[in-house]
Amino acid sequence: MVQIAPSILSANFAKLADEIQRVEVAGANMIHLDIMDGHFVPNITFGPPIVASIRKTTSLPLDVHLMIEDPDAYIHSFVQAGANWISVHIETCKHLNGTLQLIKSHAVKAGVVLNPATPLSLLEEVLKLVDHVLIMSVNPGFGGQEFIPSTFEKVERLRKIIQHRGLPVKIEVDGGIGLDNICDLMRRGAEILVIGSQIFGTADPAATVRKIINLANRCFGEIQA
Repeated sequence: MVQIAPSILSANFAKLADEIQRVEVAGANMIHLDIMDGHFVPNITFGPPIVASIRKTTSLPLDVHLMIEDPDAYIHSFVQAGANWISVHIETCKHLNGTLQLIKSHAVKAGVVLNPATPLSLLEEVLKLVDHVLIMSVNPGFGGQEFIPSTFEKVERLRKIIQHRGLPVKIEVDGGIGLDNICDLMRRGAEILVIGSQIFGTADPAATVRKIINLANRCFGEIQA
């Protein structure tokens, strides 16, 4: 069954705790946190102190996506702040193997992120080390972008690779996801869907989460039939 991870990048930070609590009660599976430093991507968001504050507001796993240079220098801080999952971009890691081992040494789930133009072949030597692969379906940096259609085929190819190698690696997708493409992503093999503006940009985010979950349940039943 697919997991829903609302991305707070699109939430109202003036009432962030309330927004998180509402989507949690509605059935969200985790909270996705986009960490940007203004260098690797052209935007700045927040750091460990905000993550620590968010940790106090929810019992859901915190899925921390590091879009920063030199992630090794900050992994311990984000773990201390309450991260349960940490994902890093291949392009930011001098020694990706070591970075993934560092994350796992803190007993949190380790993931690798692939930008739209980053090929799956770069996962060859590290796929056995990760808990999940996060496929970006938009170019990272800002919320509200349109979904890149080639993501469907990329997810499907990755699922076949994972199945062929018999690995327990989950596929996460982030960017431009909404009611119009959830089922197609699930059919290709997506297991975690990061959704931001399509949840928090609506009048009632909690109701939208419930609608997404209901749709995902129907899609799951069709896939299993």
